[in-house]
Amino acid sequence: MLFLNIFRLVQALLYIGLAFAPMQIGGEPLGSMRLALLVTLPYLLFAIAALALTRRCVPYAKVTVSIWLAVDVAAAVLALSAIDYAHIGIAMMLAVNLGVGALILSLRLSSFFAALATLGLLAHALFAQPGGGNGERSLLESALFGLAYFAITTLCHVLGRQLRASEALAEQRSTDLANLSQVNELIIRRMKTGVLLVDDANRIHQINESAWMLLGNPSAEQRDLGRLAPELSRRLYHWMTSGKLDETATQLADGVPEVVPRFSRLAPNDDSLVLIFLDDTSLLSRRAEELTLSSLGRLSASIAHEIRNPLAAIRYSAQLLAESEKMDSADQRMVEIINNHCVRLNEIIENILQLSRRERSRPETLDLGRWAQSFVDEYKLGNDIGNDTLRVVVGGAAEVAAMADPQQLQQVMWNLVQNALRYGRLPAEPARVIVIVRNGEHGEPILEVTDRGPGIAPKVAAQIFEPFYTTHEYGTGLGLYLARQMAEANQASLEYVRVAGGGSCFRLVLTPQMNRMAGEAAAG
Repeated sequence: MLFLNIFRLVQALLYIGLAFAPMQIGGEPLGSMRLALLVTLPYLLFAIAALALTRRCVPYAKVTVSIWLAVDVAAAVLALSAIDYAHIGIAMMLAVNLGVGALILSLRLSSFFAALATLGLLAHALFAQPGGGNGERSLLESALFGLAYFAITTLCHVLGRQLRASEALAEQRSTDLANLSQVNELIIRRMKTGVLLVDDANRIHQINESAWMLLGNPSAEQRDLGRLAPELSRRLYHWMTSGKLDETATQLADGVPEVVPRFSRLAPNDDSLVLIFLDDTSLLSRRAEELTLSSLGRLSASIAHEIRNPLAAIRYSAQLLAESEKMDSADQRMVEIINNHCVRLNEIIENILQLSRRERSRPETLDLGRWAQSFVDEYKLGNDIGNDTLRVVVGGAAEVAAMADPQQLQQVMWNLVQNALRYGRLPAEPARVIVIVRNGEHGEPILEVTDRGPGIAPKVAAQIFEPFYTTHEYGTGLGLYLARQMAEANQASLEYVRVAGGGSCFRLVLTPQMNRMAGEAAAG
């Protein structure tokens, strides 16, 4: 539109120049000076106004260009009548208006203006010089200009459509490229592996979050690798000069894990930019531990299945021996020991099988207050707790709702309550276990199992959730590990909290109810 308006202004100035020329090219004076002035001066004012309003007319491009072309055609036909000796130049300039308009308008509308311009040229040829050889020549020229108008508008319309398609495709690809660049940057930034981009001057250009942490959280101004991590700079120089990679773990800063650096050039045989990857050895150890535990779980499950049948036969035989009337007290004691160890061995097998199954959770909406009271009542019916006390305390007046698998939650709570009743007691005193149901500071549902026992030593507390770790001679070391695994399967967290004044607290933070979270978000 801007080009069309600039050209129109030049076109109007040319019309005025032709109108005010003292002599035509052949030497004869211009015929109708008044008509020329009446045509060219208003057209000049229109061209100036259109150029000034270009930006405001952009949202209405098709309507505006249609009005402008109608004025251009009318002005050109009137200019032909007033400046007849320059009719070829005027007709050629009008072709530019039609062509530029066809870039914006539809083919039907562009053809309409081409036809309108052709009819105007033909009408001028008929009425300006009726009859004679010159009239026939003018008609032929007008017809040829008309054909040229249709050809130009069609060609420009096709060209404009292709330009718009190319522009849309380029814009789409530019958007996709920008999105892809953002995704790549986000992926690199969130990678667990540290990534640095270093130039041949040993200066860091880019660094992701993991590398920043592994380098000891340096300030943004520190970009010299030699000062920031001398050992890493030394290994980079050794790799670039000898081509050999030192794969021994090293610590780049105090209080950060050890890393194994790897180097890669951005382009072959070009040392101007080098990528440095920092592999956290603690992550590698953790992955190896997970693989080991997974393999161990499968192996233990297969062994447990093989042990189960002989164990059942041993226990059944011991029960039959206990029913014999000929057994003395010593033999009965031996049978009782056999039964006790069979029960213990069966618990170990059940824990190992739970470790290998790892069933998916099926969360439901639970009223934790009612659920905890029902669990405690059921636990008391199925287990003789003697003089020990087990009760539920619901904090606050609001309902505590959570999303959890009730069966898996029951297994977690059974394990925690069982441990609290077994270990959470002072010498010669009954255990006092409380199941607390409450909402956290941010509205998250919380279940706590507390006791008033001796508590857990800090060194032991740091390892109680590790598999096969136990301080009891008859423990399996899998109870708390399985409890945490099932909690994580329900998107919950299980942690040990030391109680001031003695005792222990195992806190289970569950997932809030979905509709409640949505309501709180809407209220906020």
